[in-house]
Amino acid sequence: MKDEAGFWDLVEAAWAPLGVDVNQARRELAHRTPAPGEDPYDNPPFTVVDTALKEFLSNLGSLSEGLSADELTDLDRVVEAKLHDIDRADVHAVTDGSDDGFLYARGFIVALGRDFYAAVAEDPKKAVPDAECERMCYFFAHLHHERYGTFPDTGSGISRESCSNPVGWPS
Repeated sequence: MKDEAGFWDLVEAAWAPLGVDVNQARRELAHRTPAPGEDPYDNPPFTVVDTALKEFLSNLGSLSEGLSADELTDLDRVVEAKLHDIDRADVHAVTDGSDDGFLYARGFIVALGRDFYAAVAEDPKKAVPDAECERMCYFFAHLHHERYGTFPDTGSGISRESCSNPVGWPS
């Protein structure tokens, strides 16, 4: 699980049982051309995905049940890196939010999977304003804590917290 591909495969496996409609909605969000001033709650694909997030996270937890402390740390490290990489002013301009709100918005971007993540990283206008998934931001860290009594030390030297990526927030 040390590699990014293993992380994305796990995310996809957690979405897969939610059905064709949910997974089609995720694809539509990744490939749409957002309208200026778009209200995400008037966006049927967003509504479908937002409604399915709780079940996705439950599936992700179930799929992670047999993972070791090291494997959970590796997954947390990938999430941390993905959140850090899109900690950028141009992404924030679309998602908005306070420091915590922007972190949770980036959690939503990661939770939706590799295609949506890549689409937003390339074109931040594809992000969904006000969409959040707080649990994704520390999902594997919390599983590690529940199972092993400690939070993992990723040893990465980066932070998932908002405005911590100097490349994403030029002066």
